Amino acid sequence: MKQKLTKLSELGEFKLIDELTKDFKIKNKSTIKGVGDDAAIIDSSDKETVITTDLLVEGIHFDLTYSSLKYIGYKAVVVNLSDIYAMNAVPKQITVSFALSNKFSYEALSEIYKGIHNACEAYGVDLIGGDSSSSKLGFFISVTAIGEVEKGKAVYRNTAQETDLICVSGDLGAAYMGLQLLEREKSIFAKTPEIQPDFRGNEYIIQRQLRPEARKDIIELLADKNITPTSMIDISDGLSSEILHICKKSKKGCEIYEDKLPIDKQTIEMSHELGIEPTISAMNGGEDYELLFTIPLSDYEKIKKYPQVSVIGHITKHENQIDLISENGVKVPITAQGWNAIK
Repeated sequence: MKQKLTKLSELGEFKLIDELTKDFKIKNKSTIKGVGDDAAIIDSSDKETVITTDLLVEGIHFDLTYSSLKYIGYKAVVVNLSDIYAMNAVPKQITVSFALSNKFSYEALSEIYKGIHNACEAYGVDLIGGDSSSSKLGFFISVTAIGEVEKGKAVYRNTAQETDLICVSGDLGAAYMGLQLLEREKSIFAKTPEIQPDFRGNEYIIQRQLRPEARKDIIELLADKNITPTSMIDISDGLSSEILHICKKSKKGCEIYEDKLPIDKQTIEMSHELGIEPTISAMNGGEDYELLFTIPLSDYEKIKKYPQVSVIGHITKHENQIDLISENGVKVPITAQGWNAIK
């Protein structure tokens, strides 16, 4: 029996928010007042507050052809938490605002909020407010994340030092290759609907695109090993763009070694299948939401035995020399070829 869908107009704004947020429970002592009033109240205590916002737009940041509504909600939260972690901070609260067309039912929006709820539970953050509106152009979702960090412990992009080691968490290029595979299969299906997409053997790169994770574990590892990075940024726009941000802001150069780039087997195989060099996928892909950070040489012994962190290069003195050292020893200038949000 086909489920009857509930028009959003049947609920009204306040009833809608009540229904969507009823399962969200407060988890942090700093959250004094969450959803349900004119504004939220947060106790900042003696720490510094970190705030970030990201907007996801249908057709630009996600495609409803292959992105599940639950995954969209999850990803909308995670991409913001990744920015908080990139400041060496811990996320505590989020707000969620959205605009959507009348093609969406309450049940569809509820699926998005299930994804938001799952992310809040996974990362221990509280939903404390937001806003909603109608849209004539599709679906928009904006999340603001609020975190905290001990005074003097925040990490910025502009503080890398000469001889620092350049480190990256996880692996690179998987989300980009997942997107290429999804787009290829979408194109094939549009032309020949009788051919169903087959993603067997590529589950990892698909998940990296549709349901990424923020690297909470890396921040916990660094704290456990008493390592404070000298600079840090999350890899949302591609490694090439992010290392350029660090170098330009810090007025330094760098050398990154091609043979040190961590690339998953599925990423390599799909890159070859689609005629793309794996190094290009790793350098320019984007949406990996890994952490790129620099540490002093003296911290190398603390980090070297952890497989979730790779040392891929070092910071140099000359800010106009930002190079990738190829496997055969040739220096190739790094240029920003990653994701550009404004086109």
